[in-house]
Amino acid sequence: MDFETVIGLEVHVQLKTASKIFCGCSTAFGAAPNTQTCPVCLALPGSLPVLNKKAVTLAMKAVMATNCTLNRESRFDRKNYFYPDLPKAYQISQFAMPIGEHGWLDIEVEGQKEKKRIHITRIHMEEDAGKSSHDPYRPASLVDLNRAGTPLIEIVSEPDLSSPAEAVAYLRQLHAIVRYLNVCDGNMEEGSFRCDANVSLRPKGETKLGVRTELKNLNSFRFIEKAIAYEIKRQESILRSGGKIIQETRLWDSVKNQTFTMRSKEEAHDYRYFPDPDLVPLVLDEAWVQTVRKSLPELPEARRTRFMENLGLKPEDAATLTASRELADYFEICLKAGGNVRRCTSWVTVHLLGLLNARGLDIAHTPVSPEALGELVALLEKGDINDKIAKEIFEDMAQTGKTASILIGEKGLAQVSDTSELEAAVLQVLKENPEEVSAYKGGKTKLMAFFMGKVMKATRGQANPKVVTELLQRMLA
Repeated sequence: MDFETVIGLEVHVQLKTASKIFCGCSTAFGAAPNTQTCPVCLALPGSLPVLNKKAVTLAMKAVMATNCTLNRESRFDRKNYFYPDLPKAYQISQFAMPIGEHGWLDIEVEGQKEKKRIHITRIHMEEDAGKSSHDPYRPASLVDLNRAGTPLIEIVSEPDLSSPAEAVAYLRQLHAIVRYLNVCDGNMEEGSFRCDANVSLRPKGETKLGVRTELKNLNSFRFIEKAIAYEIKRQESILRSGGKIIQETRLWDSVKNQTFTMRSKEEAHDYRYFPDPDLVPLVLDEAWVQTVRKSLPELPEARRTRFMENLGLKPEDAATLTASRELADYFEICLKAGGNVRRCTSWVTVHLLGLLNARGLDIAHTPVSPEALGELVALLEKGDINDKIAKEIFEDMAQTGKTASILIGEKGLAQVSDTSELEAAVLQVLKENPEEVSAYKGGKTKLMAFFMGKVMKATRGQANPKVVTELLQRMLA
């Protein structure tokens, strides 16, 4: 029997606010344990939540950018369950009336000819829980409540995904969108963007969903892909041997490269949702909605399309340059200063990204500004320097922070294009290599590269290659 995979994703996105969703405590990452807490996020008796307006604004942006219906009225509920790091023994979330629903994203997967539409069931706002850690040296668990009350949106997809590659493509696109919107910093290592994956198998041709397992708190694209692939194989092995899948929550062990049982999986009714009596319904007026809508930036897919249609970029280059808003902005500033699309594309995607990867930096911490790189490209375009010198200058720019024009002046590396000056160098090379000259005239035209190399060496790489080529052709003729 052949099986098909069914995957649905629940993505938790930490909203980029300075304070928590229902109190004024800081959301900054890395503070000492339990130092960013107050009576509200500690759930002390008599404390009352007050909704963070910026969190709502950011949630609205995410709803609009994912083609969801923005509900003008939504409501907060209590989701009841007990964990040591959930001080109220319930989580304030949205259940019956979320802020957004019925959206979609189109994804592209390598090897598939057409885009695939992934439907989004709902986007709801909620608070995060704290963090438990287990002491490896004694039988004790520690609880840090700094994260308790951190504002989240949960983006729940329909079970439309059918492979680990599709799941990662969807998540990468969602990750890019929330970063473009500045809704979330997207830091997966710090848990700002994390995913729960519901995975099930069913016989091909069957419409009824199989029993699912939930893979919890996956926080890297590589781990997500590997965990889903492992879970598919695990479930298939059980089904082929006549066993049954248990509905449960599982965790990914990145050292052993396998999933393991965490707990049995709850159903919605197990949480005993009911409206939170401390929070009134959230009502969005039209003026607020329109203000937020007008503030939306150009999103990754639209920008990628514009780069291809208006600038003539190849799909792979457009995808690379729009992977983050910061990189796309960098490219456009560089292009404005440099003027040449092909050269700017090459210098950003090859040389700049190569430098950043080698140093372990992201585009926000680049040692070469877009204006400076644009100036380097412009100097190449004008013929003031050649490619060899440009590469040398670029490395110095990254080391010193100086501009290309300053470094060229300091090092005396301006390209030599004066014909009379170069004629002497070319004549000297031909005079010193009579056998090669005879061979060239005898038909070995590939020796042109030999002569070019000699001239470039004699001029310390500063000769204009185009002028040198013309001189060699004329003199050898």
